[in-house]
Amino acid sequence: MLNNKITSALLNPRIMAVFFLGFSSGLPLVLIGSTLQAWYTEAGVSIITIGALSLVGTPYVWKFLWAPFMDAFSLSKNSKRRGWILAMQLLLCAALMVIAAMHPERHPVWVAMVALTIAFFSASQDVAIDAYRTDVLQPDERGTGAAYFITAYRIAMLVAGGVGLVLADHFGWRLTYQIMAVLIALSTLVTYFAPEPEDDGRAPKNLLATVLESFGDLLKRESIAWILLFIVLYKCGDAFAASLITTFLLKGLGFSLTNIGIVFKSVSIVATISGAFVGGVLLVRLNLFRALLLFGLAQAFSTLMFMMLALAGKNFTLMVISIAIENFCSAMGTTAFMAFLMSICNHHYSATQYACLSALSAVGRVFLGPLAGVMQLHWGWIDFYAWSFVLSFPGLFLLLYLRKKVSFNAQAVHI
Repeated sequence: MLNNKITSALLNPRIMAVFFLGFSSGLPLVLIGSTLQAWYTEAGVSIITIGALSLVGTPYVWKFLWAPFMDAFSLSKNSKRRGWILAMQLLLCAALMVIAAMHPERHPVWVAMVALTIAFFSASQDVAIDAYRTDVLQPDERGTGAAYFITAYRIAMLVAGGVGLVLADHFGWRLTYQIMAVLIALSTLVTYFAPEPEDDGRAPKNLLATVLESFGDLLKRESIAWILLFIVLYKCGDAFAASLITTFLLKGLGFSLTNIGIVFKSVSIVATISGAFVGGVLLVRLNLFRALLLFGLAQAFSTLMFMMLALAGKNFTLMVISIAIENFCSAMGTTAFMAFLMSICNHHYSATQYACLSALSAVGRVFLGPLAGVMQLHWGWIDFYAWSFVLSFPGLFLLLYLRKKVSFNAQAVHI
């Protein structure tokens, strides 16, 4: 059955386009996240400053502010979504080349400002890609499409955070970021040849009307306030645990860049792909509520592996097991969560609505970073990961509350 699903997906141009665009979406996030964190750590920057680096991801939270512009206007006569994706990819290439020539030990603030610019282009690319994915996939393809997108997204994260660290360890940070810029450039070919959605989701060509109609359509739904709060909280614990993972492995436990890079490149990629596909397959058999609950519990308990690693100290085998379990569980949770977000969106305003929803999900990842640095400095790594576990549960409790108010299924969430 699994082989048939994989073969069917490989022959589906919509799913394969979503897969390759997932790689383009995932690469910049790590380059301004954990990989930049490693660069700053190697440069001897303080952990408080490193924790504050998560703020460069602010555009991922506020991207819904300019998403209506991308719903209302097009850069291409024939392809609204792909035109925006292509433009952002070209700008990302240029910005990555700029940051490659910089030095955080000399100008940490300027490097952070360029990283903030990269985050803006990346968040804008995500708006267009998320809208394209929501529009192009048929209702019965959402679970599989989400699994393939997450697989490529996580592969890109592993390339930027695993292969990138190995490259940096042997050839330096400049060449590493230049290579990543080339990979984004190659993604423009996928964008150019990707199929068009049957429903192009065209909104009124009036910015104010687009804003009012898209947010009005979303906010008039029953229990929407609780649903939005759930979106903020669901990945909170997982994001908190991941916020200082590179510094934990490098500085807290003393592993080398190559050690970490090899684990991310090999073990994590297998665990991530497995988790995404298992999540996609189970999503077909489970309703969306059960998938969100079971995968959310798996996410929560996977963070305890890092607490065990902090207790054990430098242990390569336990590090491999911990990272593998975390990637597997996180990928399952993200598969169900992405299907949930897609099912909420109206195709006429998919860029604006998905941007708003996904921006809310990024709140924890962005704004918990500074708090994470302060907490770790005062309480240590063991308590830090214990709190990551605790922060996973408010979202799950809210999910249980929403069960009676929301009808969950993979094709549509009736609210």
